[in-house]
Amino acid sequence: MTDLDRDFWEDRYRAGTDRWDLGGPSPPLTAYIDGLTDQELRILVPGAGRGYEAEYLYRAGFENLTIVDLARRPLDDLRRRLPELPAAALQQTDFFSFRGGPFDLILEHTFFCALPPARRPDYVQAMHRLLVPGGRLAGLFFDFPLTEDGPPFGGSETEYRNRFSSLFHIRKLERARNSIPPRAGTELFFIFEKK
Repeated sequence: MTDLDRDFWEDRYRAGTDRWDLGGPSPPLTAYIDGLTDQELRILVPGAGRGYEAEYLYRAGFENLTIVDLARRPLDDLRRRLPELPAAALQQTDFFSFRGGPFDLILEHTFFCALPPARRPDYVQAMHRLLVPGGRLAGLFFDFPLTEDGPPFGGSETEYRNRFSSLFHIRKLERARNSIPPRAGTELFFIFEKK
């Protein structure tokens, strides 16, 4: 497997081979964001890429954001689109070295599936550590067979339940109903609450 380090991701963005990039926020996530009422929520967007969901959140009045990505290029792109975003909101760092928080909500979109599968237990522990008690981890996971040919790597509902249920209440884990057509049938929308 390729080393998924900072250079790998910078090269993907530079070459335009970031096939997971939708060019805008994901409809299941905008629908979820539209249902949020507390604009004081402390929100983390990890592995944010170009940060379309973070931009959507900010423009909807959610200003208490922290946006993390390993690569500089996508964060710079977000900065160009949203120059009023406070500089401190953008954190270029390895997520597993990040020590911010705690957060009320962590919004997941394509980050989990981009990690080498061996890091998945670390992801679960980090999400639990970064959330306040009762805090939520919500977003989208891919639902297709696990592969060595990622990123993105696959996963299944069974895997997600098994990985997260010891530390989180599974409030929702279901087929996304409003995915973009190329992703229809391959996304699970979820809301997990920290125990």
